[in-house]
Formats: sequence, structure tokens, C-alpha cells
Amino acid sequence: MLIREGLGTILNLEEDMSVVGLATNGLEAVEITARLRPKLVMMDIQMPHMDGITALKQIKASSPETLVLILSTYLEDKYIVEGMANGASGYLLKDMDTNKMIAAIRDTVSGQYILPASVAIKLVHKITELSKGQSAAESWSKRIELTQREREVAELIVQGYTNREIASELHIAEGTARNYISQLYSKLEVLDRVQALVRLQALL
Repeated sequence: MLIREGLGTILNLEEDMSVVGLATNGLEAVEITARLRPKLVMMDIQMPHMDGITALKQIKASSPETLVLILSTYLEDKYIVEGMANGASGYLLKDMDTNKMIAAIRDTVSGQYILPASVAIKLVHKITELSKGQSAAESWSKRIELTQREREVAELIVQGYTNREIASELHIAEGTARNYISQLYSKLEVLDRVQALVRLQALL
């Protein structure tokens, strides 16, 4: 409760953010989302009456335009994979720095997928484990050639860097970073960061 109320207060202090509802459980989260149609929902994994993954599925089914960020204390493969596979736009940990969390919310609304480094590494390892022995992935990866810069961007994506962090790390403008990422997605034949992670684990 303290985390929910405290985070709500912090976000309301941001000029471009407004908290329109607070839910105490997964069922309430689904009901409030259906009624208020918020731009973004921050969802815990473990909640009474309905868990976060089930609530996520119902929210995306009834309000597909609503973005969902999972906010959890659990860094477990199954939660990360299930969350991203069922439409979450990102997976954040509750001990994340507040300023980074606020930046992550803005990035999510702008269309980015948010996966901090620790989460991205977990996801990539799980994908690698699931894809062992799949020669098709190996054959596909041999057909892809990346420039040096695209490879640098790809490695940062796998490490969980956001577009803004990639730009900072490579000392380029954020718009330039987005262009490189767009080119990379085109070569990988993917539409978003999660799909890119799946392809990149076979390539890097």
C-alpha cells in the first residue's frame, strides 16, 4: 500500500503525468482500466483476488490501446516471459531509481519497450534456453550482416538500454539512435524490442 500511494504521489508531481486511479488488487485494476481507459497502467505481479499476469491479459483484451508496465520485486524468468508475451510494454523492478522509473514511464508512452539490464539478461537467457537446438535460428542469423554501429546498438539493446541510454553511451543524438534502431529492426525483420531480443540472441 505504501509503495502504491507513494508512487502515486510522486507521479502526480510531474507536470506531464496524472494518476487517475489506484487499485488494491488485480480485479480492481481490470475494472478501473475498463472504466477510465488510462494511457498506461503500472501492474504488480503478486496481488490478491487476481494476479498481475491474469489482469494484464484481461486489460489487453478489453483495452488494447492501454499500455501496461509490470512493476515487481520478482526477477524470475517465468514472470518476465509471461508478462512480455502477453502484451506488457516493459518490466520494471520496484527498487529502481525513482528518476529512472519516471523516465521509463515517459519512454513507454513514446512507444518504447522498457527492459532494465537485469531483466533483459534474464529474458535473453530464457530465450536462448528455449531455442537450443533450433538450427533454423542459426541459419537465419547467418543471413544477417550488421554494421559496426548497428552491432554496438544491438549489444546495448540486449543489455537493456533504452533509446536515451543508447544515445548517451554512444555519444550520439537520441534521434540518431532511433534511426539506427529502426534500421536494425528492419534488418532483423521485427517490429519491437522484445522481438528484437529474440532474434539477437541467435545473432550476437
